[in-house]
Amino acid sequence: MTVLTEATSRLRLAGAYHRVVAGALGRVWENVFDWEHLPALHAADFRAVELLDRGRWGWRVRLVNQPGGEARTQVLELRADRTAGAYCATTLSGPGAGTEIRTSLKPLARSRTEVTVEFHVPEHSPERLARLGERYLDIYQRLWDQDEAMIVQRERAIGALRRRRLAARPKSLGPVASVRARLPLVVSFGGVRFRIVDLDGDLIAHAAVCPHWLGPLHGAPVIEGCIRCPWHGYAFDVRSGQSIDGHGLTLAPAPKVVVRDGKVLLTR
Repeated sequence: MTVLTEATSRLRLAGAYHRVVAGALGRVWENVFDWEHLPALHAADFRAVELLDRGRWGWRVRLVNQPGGEARTQVLELRADRTAGAYCATTLSGPGAGTEIRTSLKPLARSRTEVTVEFHVPEHSPERLARLGERYLDIYQRLWDQDEAMIVQRERAIGALRRRRLAARPKSLGPVASVRARLPLVVSFGGVRFRIVDLDGDLIAHAAVCPHWLGPLHGAPVIEGCIRCPWHGYAFDVRSGQSIDGHGLTLAPAPKVVVRDGKVLLTR
């Protein structure tokens, strides 16, 4: 495996993780450089992240691990060599300082990428190395399961967006009672997916896809009139579609939900 840092006598290999990800190499690299998704998509492992620096070389962040608190805070730096197909995440400070997680990527097919991860830690005890290796394997299995799901969903969403060429015509959803019985209800209107929800007694439609990375909003709970993307935590007002977290993004314009002759209609 090609690595980005020189091996030192203080580091020992605690274990390695290998899998084939159902995603193109470019999409996997996109995920590698996406520091922002860590506390949203991987909420069980990370509580918060703060960007310190980034560039074509990679990124450096202050990362708070679960269950949170200053004692669980690390400064993590990721440096990538796309030409070599490898990157290294180094813990600069905090728990596990000095640890290097070295990863290599190899394209196998249009939508398949081989991933190999090695865990190099500042520990010499065979017993502790074995325990650390088991822990890292468990964590990285979970992290890559979640990352792969996001990669696959994003690829599908991008494909659907490219194919969308439909005009938006008024659409009947059926009798009011029937529609309310099925809420929340995901529908297609003009080639775009929207979700119908009950908000303070009113039927409201909102885009089922986040404008940031096309993340899935169809399952996001509505809390005080707002929804939050499960991938990066971007939040929006359901009625207006406007960003409420300072990112300045807006959901795709939603159709009006009207009741006419006892039936629910979607219309522009």
